[in-house]
Parts: sequence; structure tokens; C-alpha cells
Amino acid sequence: MAEKKQSLIALLDILVAYSDEEHILNAKQLQDLMQKKYNITLERRTIYSNIEMLEQNGYVISKYEDNGKGYYLEERQFDKGEILLLCNAIHASHFISEKQSNELIGKLLKTLRKYQTNEFIDSVYMPNTQKTPNKELMYNISLISEAIRDKKEIKFTYMRYDQNKKMVPRRKEPYVVEPRYIVYADSRAYMIVTSKHHPGQFIHYRIDRINRAVILNESVNPLRENQDAYEYARNKLFMYTGEMQRVTFRCKERIIDQIIDIFGTDLFMYPQNDYYVFNVTTSKNGAKFLAQQFLDSLEILQPESLRKEFTEDLKKAVAAYEQ
Repeated sequence: MAEKKQSLIALLDILVAYSDEEHILNAKQLQDLMQKKYNITLERRTIYSNIEMLEQNGYVISKYEDNGKGYYLEERQFDKGEILLLCNAIHASHFISEKQSNELIGKLLKTLRKYQTNEFIDSVYMPNTQKTPNKELMYNISLISEAIRDKKEIKFTYMRYDQNKKMVPRRKEPYVVEPRYIVYADSRAYMIVTSKHHPGQFIHYRIDRINRAVILNESVNPLRENQDAYEYARNKLFMYTGEMQRVTFRCKERIIDQIIDIFGTDLFMYPQNDYYVFNVTTSKNGAKFLAQQFLDSLEILQPESLRKEFTEDLKKAVAAYEQ
């Protein structure tokens, strides 16, 4: 029975890797590949029965009576475009380490035919120097998901870069939090949490900066009715922390596309002379960072205190350049 299962899996692997409508394999070719790749000798009738068994388990296989040539796998878990999209997304994700990226991309490429796999191997990717050195990302995501599901606290060490570009603990004492959600923002994965010390306030941590995380036996407190993590994440511009406040911006028409990308299509904007005005609830540092990114096209109108503070920041920056 074990040998039968092994031959079935091997035959499926060969159909996945070597067959498509342009590369149809006859029974002899299947026999040769089974022998070459897996050192398995199969009779023709065993190949026929294995193909029938694969079809009974949901695999769509074109047969000799369908195409007059042989066999190939018609339907796959992912098509070529989907694999390319996923590979590009993984490669571009800063919070996935280079080693984990290569492993994930390798697994995705195995679902393609070897002829298409070569196309991706020959593709040129620019090195992503912003990738995290933390290799615990996948473990962290799994552990945090489990803690959220079971409504348990977690304890972890939070890391930062020092002057030598080495990851070191941000503080000696570990963090103990109540994990609530995992969100993806600003090309990073974040954990949104509450804590016993701040039960009515959301805080977020970058998952790629979490180290030595463990689930505790302590249960989390129920969320308050007015606590909306999605609203919190949406309004945390560039995931800056700090007190939230209502901020009025004025921008030029030429950056409306980028502003909609950041805030979404439900953002209300109204024209004012040659500008467009909009209001968002966000942190002070997030608002200032946005204004810096579009310095020649966007300005802070309100609150006046934030506008003055940002003006002083600009004056200091100009003075530094004039020295």
C-alpha cells in the first residue's frame, strides 16, 4: 500500500512539473520520468489506474482520448499570473526575511511547470535591502494568531537597531500585551494590542521586531464597545503612535491620486480655489510626516498649533541646511 501511495504522489508531481497543453506526456514518457526522477518502475496499466485515481480525487487531467497525444494536468492551484503576483509581493515585503522569501517563492514555483519555473529563475529581482533580519516572522504570526483566537496575553522582547546596525532589545523588561488583530500597513505587518495598563487604548507593534514571544495563561479583557481596531489602523498615518487628533489638509489636484491611495475612496474632499481640502483623524507625527512627503503640494491648515509646530520644524530644517 505504501508503494502504491508513493507512486501516486510521484506521478502527480511529474504531471505538475512537466505537463501542460504544450507539453503532453504519453505513457512511455511518464514511465521514463518515474524511473529517472523517483526510481519507480510502473506498468502502463498502473499508470492508467493512478491517473483514474487522481481524477477521482478532484484533479482535472486531459487524457489520450481527449487530445490524441497523452496526458497533462489541466487545472492547477495557481495560474502563472497569480504565482508571479505572489512572488513579487513576497520579494517586495520588507517584513519577510530574505531566507524566508526564498523559501516561500521556491514553494510557489514548485506548483508551476518546470518550463515556467525557469522563466522566474531567469527573472531579475533588485535586491531588497530593507528586508528584516528577524527570522522569527512566520513563528510570530502563527503564535499571535493562536493567542488572538484563544484570547490570551503574550509576552515578548521588542527589538530596535542600535548605532552598529544590530538588532537589540528596546528595553530590558519584556512587553506583556493583549493581542487583538494583525494588520498590514505601510509595507509592514503589525500587531494591534491593548494592555492591562491601558485597557481603553490601542497600541501597535511591528511583528518583524518581535522576538522571543510566548503565550501566557492570562486571559485578555473584553474589548470596549467603542474600540474599533480597523478605524485605529486606518487613521494611523504611517503607523505613527501618539494622541489622535482631527487634522485639516489642503492639497493640489496633482496628488489627489496618491492621497486616495493612502486614505481610501471614502475620503471626502472639497475644492477650494485651486486646491482640495480634506479632514482626517490621525496622530500628530503621522500628519507631519505626510506633510513632509508632499512638501510642495500639501499643507496643514488645522489645528493651528500643529501648523505652527510644523512651520517651526521647517525653519529648523532650513537653518540646518544654511549652516
